[in-house]
Amino acid sequence: METIRNWLLPALFAAGQIAWLWPGAGLVGEEVPGAAAVVAVLGAVVVETAALGRRRRTPGRALAWSLGALLLGQLAWEDGYFGLGTLVALYSVAVRRPVRVTVRAVAAAVGVEWLLSLVQVGMRPELAAQWALGALVYVVCAGLGEARRQWLKGRSLAARRLAGAEETRRRAGDTERQRLARELHDVSAHHLTSVVVTADAALRLGDSRPELAAEALSFSERAGTDTLTSLRRLVGLLRDADRPDPRPMTARIEELIAGFGRLGRPIEAELPEDLAGPAAEAVHGIVREALTNVLRYAPGSAARVSVRRGDGVLELTVDNAAPRGSAPGGAGGLGSGRGVAGMKERAAAVGGELTAGPAPGGGWRVRATLPDITGPWGPAEGAARSDVLREQRLADPALVFAATVLPLVFALVTVEEWTGASVRAAVPALLVVAVLLTVHAVPLLWRRRAPWAALLGVLATSWLWPAAVAGAALPSRVSEFFAGGALAELLAVYAVAVYGQGAARTWPAWGAAAVSLAGTLVATAAADGELQGEASIWFAAVVMSVLLAVALAAVFAALWAAGLAVRHRRLRTLARDDYALAGTLWHAERAADAERHRLAAKLHDTVLHRTEALIEEARQGRLEEVAAGARSALAAMRELLHSLGDSEDPDTARAIKARRGSP
Repeated sequence: METIRNWLLPALFAAGQIAWLWPGAGLVGEEVPGAAAVVAVLGAVVVETAALGRRRRTPGRALAWSLGALLLGQLAWEDGYFGLGTLVALYSVAVRRPVRVTVRAVAAAVGVEWLLSLVQVGMRPELAAQWALGALVYVVCAGLGEARRQWLKGRSLAARRLAGAEETRRRAGDTERQRLARELHDVSAHHLTSVVVTADAALRLGDSRPELAAEALSFSERAGTDTLTSLRRLVGLLRDADRPDPRPMTARIEELIAGFGRLGRPIEAELPEDLAGPAAEAVHGIVREALTNVLRYAPGSAARVSVRRGDGVLELTVDNAAPRGSAPGGAGGLGSGRGVAGMKERAAAVGGELTAGPAPGGGWRVRATLPDITGPWGPAEGAARSDVLREQRLADPALVFAATVLPLVFALVTVEEWTGASVRAAVPALLVVAVLLTVHAVPLLWRRRAPWAALLGVLATSWLWPAAVAGAALPSRVSEFFAGGALAELLAVYAVAVYGQGAARTWPAWGAAAVSLAGTLVATAAADGELQGEASIWFAAVVMSVLLAVALAAVFAALWAAGLAVRHRRLRTLARDDYALAGTLWHAERAADAERHRLAAKLHDTVLHRTEALIEEARQGRLEEVAAGARSALAAMRELLHSLGDSEDPDTARAIKARRGSP
């Protein structure tokens, strides 16, 4: 299957190129190259095909060979060699290599393309359009590849996390058995065995050294007490299903919130910087379940997490707004039905309380009060917290470049038909257009982090067009190039649909963009005098604005709907990952917890009461009963160790049996 994926696209490119070489070009009246050129083109096709076949393993080399094939094919047959392999190879570099490598690859590809254009076109006016178009195509291709790389990176991380969670779940019970085996071995080796040896020695030498009996009884009482203390401590640890983590929890909770925020939900957070201990662990679990419920039942609604420290308590509040409509794209059927109950159990486990229900202003509120026995935690000196939301992207600058350069390409193609004097006279006006188009596209850099702000910035800067036409007296044939800047509005509306706060609240974007763009274009036309011949300029402007707004609204609405579809698809994918991970971790916790309770009960029934009896016998001076009791407790403990060796995991079983057989 992998071989087909690697070679199918190169084979299609090669077949298309050969079909165009013969008989395609001849059938449509194109000039067919001579024999030498045909050989060169076929050689370029072979090189390109071989290079693309290895683009997934060595994308850099594939691009280098594809550029060489492009030079050979274009020089041999300028109008007939396609050279599409260069774009595919560059895309592969962007998907599989870091951004810095991609930037160098784009520079190399653009340099080769510009060199070919210079050789083929020469120093003529159309060279500028050729260069701009070549740079645009390669930059956009690299941007799409970078966007794909970021998505695959997230999917790979999710897969690794799920695999790790599955391994944790599988080994949860065995891990607990292994930990208990270590503890029991330490207890038996250092305490009970010493009691048996000391008591036996005192019994054997009792006739010759009667003082040993008193020493043995005293030692047995002390050792038995130490054994009992160790066993009770072990039972307490086993019954504590959520062992406190001494490390600070704030960073982990922030990372959890940031992970949910990347799913498209706006989440505000207010946390102390020094959360630690069992209460902080409970906060982490409650926040995870509460935000999972937001994703499940109110996808896209705004949420807020607040943790405040009071007099010895932590007050946790998780609020989310009410969903609009039927919450399309949600995953209400994936829940286990124990979300609120599980949160209440988690709060009760640390001595706290939790309530969940409708919020006063609508939506849902989860509120918990947890005893904060740990108190503020002081971080280690020099500890730094990483920004988990910072990600490097090439896609956004590529889109800004496209929104700026594409209208300029159309302008340069149009300018090719002008006379030399007209071009020279229009250079200042063209520079003004280029600057304003750049300013118009720059807000797209924030389309992911602040999509609404990016849209408002794009709409606001478009009103500089009529102002520039009126103030700088731009000629009509130059000002018409502003219409190409509408690409920025299209990209901004799409960004609001995909990344905006709450999918149901993004619908005004397409209407606002249509009205604003229609008004801008009509105002620009009025400013350069195109409406001067109308009987009533204002009436004509209003009519044209309404008609143009209706037409643009259909386009923007379709693009907005496409953005929503992409948003919901991504949400469903990420939600499935999150549910799978949360479910796996939950089962791992439950498996370990069940193993702890089972082993704690067995330890109490088989060893603890024997050790208590041993201490009582030692206090009453019954040395023979002490020796017998120590042997009984030691035998029970060894039997328990033997039962722990019956593990489903061979490695764990071998480790436990090896420890049981050690002295």
